[in-house]
Amino acid sequence: MGFVKIVKNKAYFKRFQVKFRRRREAKTDYYARQRLIIQDKNKYKTPKYRFVVRFTNRDVICQIFAADLTHDVCLCSAYSHELPRYGLRVGLTNYAAAYCTGLLLARRVNAKFSLEYEGQTEVNGEDFLVEKANSKSRAPFKALLDVGLKRTTTGARIFGALKGAVDGGLAIPHNNHRFPGSHREEESGEWSYEPETHRKYIFGGHVKEYMESIQEDEDRFKRQFARFVEAKVGPEDLEEMYKKVHAAIRADPNKKRDALELGYFEKRKQAKPENPQYKHKKFTASKQSVQQRKAKIRQKIKKESIGPAKVETD
Repeated sequence: MGFVKIVKNKAYFKRFQVKFRRRREAKTDYYARQRLIIQDKNKYKTPKYRFVVRFTNRDVICQIFAADLTHDVCLCSAYSHELPRYGLRVGLTNYAAAYCTGLLLARRVNAKFSLEYEGQTEVNGEDFLVEKANSKSRAPFKALLDVGLKRTTTGARIFGALKGAVDGGLAIPHNNHRFPGSHREEESGEWSYEPETHRKYIFGGHVKEYMESIQEDEDRFKRQFARFVEAKVGPEDLEEMYKKVHAAIRADPNKKRDALELGYFEKRKQAKPENPQYKHKKFTASKQSVQQRKAKIRQKIKKESIGPAKVETD
């Protein structure tokens, strides 16, 4: 047997440094994060914004973040569980819902900073990137797409949220290589893009096709699309429904929640009172003068000198 060098000896383990907690938990890609947040020194603490898209089993989360020295600051957020306020009651995690959530965030950001950029009002799937109107006007809000640990495959829902934010008036650098309807030619190696295919996904056309394919099997259809059946939404109603949702989002992006809303998806039995009378708790004693404190002590001494009242017995 030849010479075997012991690499992980005592000196190695004495100098071993554990990785960051969120890296150990496989939650943050610090290699990508570093490139998203590093800013030039001559920018003088100008924040670098990230358009963060995350998915859960029941929700789509879109947020605008800026990195500080100690923590991240969230400027604005939008969630797909807010879409029922705008008329979308079913399918809150598909591609079309991701587009609506990105559009909702973009309209909220522009309203917050008073930016007059409408974006792409006609949703046709065409390439669009908002540009500065003129030298005197304010520049559009710019952010970088942060996908986290999600795979950036062609047609992923992340790019639905990206397209919604871009059409809503945010300046997010991108190309169309990962949108639905985009593919690379085998012979030439060049990318081609079909806006009609992307438009179909934005308006739930892929869901419509699947619903129609299993509509003959009633048991399977009712099992897989129980919420659609309950809401009386059929395959022919999807496109019109999403058009109304887009219009409602543009009309009022900061719509208040309903009085019966409870949490993300629950409903209250009755609305809460508008001006409830709560007893405010005092965790710190109110400030007292010297005379007040002395009077309080005299009262306490007098009470102790009298003693407890004696009970008369037969």
